[in-house]
Amino acid sequence: MAKSQPKISLSASRDIPFNKLVLSQANVRRIKAGVAIEELAEDIARRTLLQSLTVRPILDESGAETGMFEVPAGGRRYRALELLVKKKRLLRTAPIPCIVRTDGIPEEDSLAENVQRAPLHPLDQFRAFLALREKGQAEEDIAAAFFVSPAIVRQRLRLAAVSERLLEVYAEDGMTLEQLMAFTVNPDHARQEQVCEALQRSHAKEPYQIRGRPTGSPSSPRRRVTCGRYCRECTATAGRRCSRTAYRSP
Repeated sequence: MAKSQPKISLSASRDIPFNKLVLSQANVRRIKAGVAIEELAEDIARRTLLQSLTVRPILDESGAETGMFEVPAGGRRYRALELLVKKKRLLRTAPIPCIVRTDGIPEEDSLAENVQRAPLHPLDQFRAFLALREKGQAEEDIAAAFFVSPAIVRQRLRLAAVSERLLEVYAEDGMTLEQLMAFTVNPDHARQEQVCEALQRSHAKEPYQIRGRPTGSPSSPRRRVTCGRYCRECTATAGRRCSRTAYRSP
């Protein structure tokens, strides 16, 4: 008879006053990246803290808890909270939701949180942006909420013109985002799906070639021309017309 696997025990969670927290030197993030601390602080002020801090009790020389906790994972959130405290928008004793860790080492906590975090897929962005727009939010407000530019919001919302079938192909890595965006030039879903099927049997899969298919426009983005005259800049033999080639947009 096979032995049963031991059950996993999760770390305890509790609210800890902010003034009992200190930033840990074990935090592996050293280089500034992503959303600015000021923007993160404003987001916390608007939506509260959406993700707990990971903390560890600080022990004295005898191994007893001191009542203070270090923050090895969630340093940027800690700094944002600290900024709100400095601006007197948050009490120093405000309770902060924390996950209390005692096993392992602090560096592992910090590394795991940063490595395991995955960016939001562009298709998930589109669906989230679309849901907010349908609820009446302006593009600028959506951009501020997701820490992206209004141009990114407008670009993602253009995917509303694309067939759901093509969105599924993209979700399964069947095409790139640039290829998918090329289909937005024509809102005819039936035509989009015809082109998508034709691409499976074609080598012409560049975005400009896809844009040309739904609209019926030429697929080549440039046309080759020759100088066609006597040219001092040409390296051709004297007395012959210039044979240099150039590329011009149609």
